[in-house]
Amino acid sequence: MTHLSHILAASAVLLSMGAQAEERLPTIPSAQYTPEQAQAAVEFETARKGPVFGPFEPLMHSPQVMTLSRSMGDYLRYKSAIGNTMSELVILVVAREWTQDFEWWYHYPLAIKAGISKDIADAIADGRRPVGMSADEDMIYSYTTELARNKRVSDITFERVKARFGTKGVVDLTGIAGYYTFLAMQLNSAQYKIPKGQVGLKRLPE
Repeated sequence: MTHLSHILAASAVLLSMGAQAEERLPTIPSAQYTPEQAQAAVEFETARKGPVFGPFEPLMHSPQVMTLSRSMGDYLRYKSAIGNTMSELVILVVAREWTQDFEWWYHYPLAIKAGISKDIADAIADGRRPVGMSADEDMIYSYTTELARNKRVSDITFERVKARFGTKGVVDLTGIAGYYTFLAMQLNSAQYKIPKGQVGLKRLPE
């Protein structure tokens, strides 16, 4: 399935099952868009080859933020120096750290397709450090979890990533983690739901 097909399929599921943000930040029908929102939607569809969906629906309440965050995501998700497979690993870790159901539901199949093994993804879902990771996966997992939990990254982990992906890779990796943390915060704040009948992440003990 192409990226566009995945977006359209996910959008169709969301619409058919009535999944949308709760009343905190309800999804805005396109017929009710302000001129700024309508322009943001056009720019979104041009860039992403599909309609506004997922985390960008609650963000449409501030179309300027939506457009700027979409633009940042255009680079971080698809063109970063660490590559698509490692990007998807970062997203899974962030989704788990924030117990963000939509990020997990949407990106889990993308991560598997990109080359992250089901065992690794399922271990992350369970809150366990995966075993059997490649060297790249191990350093990316360590960097992302250290940043999320300690608010810092150890010298050893930083130097591993820098040696492998360069300083650009370090900045891009941090950017991906920060970007999807931002989206997780927005989705959790909005109480954005996954489609009915779909399974989200289990809540882990504090």
